[in-house]
Amino acid sequence: MHELSIVSSIVDTVTEKLEAYPGARVKEVRLRVGALAAVIEDSLQFCYGIATDDTPLQGSKLVVNIVPVLMHCDHCDEDVEIASLQSFRCPECDEPVSDLRQGRELEIESIEIDEVEEKV
Repeated sequence: MHELSIVSSIVDTVTEKLEAYPGARVKEVRLRVGALAAVIEDSLQFCYGIATDDTPLQGSKLVVNIVPVLMHCDHCDEDVEIASLQSFRCPECDEPVSDLRQGRELEIESIEIDEVEEKV
């Protein structure tokens, strides 16, 4: 289960970014995960609950946006979404495709925080 180390890195990154907003609490972290990133969303969610315990992210929500695999088809000269991870063929012309354009991402898309208002 390498998802725990991935989520720990995400928590470290978000915590580091929060240093610019003292006292802020994280409400939501959005991830952009490619279909070929070799992670399981349920494992990410499970590990997120563990890794955020006693951190400014505790109680926040993890939203995982799965990004489809896009390949470039030389025959059609356009980027196409493959229908299945078992067949890397263009859905339009059925030619094999090998130029990956999207689908291996694993990145933080956005962080939503509640800032603490200073009392005057």
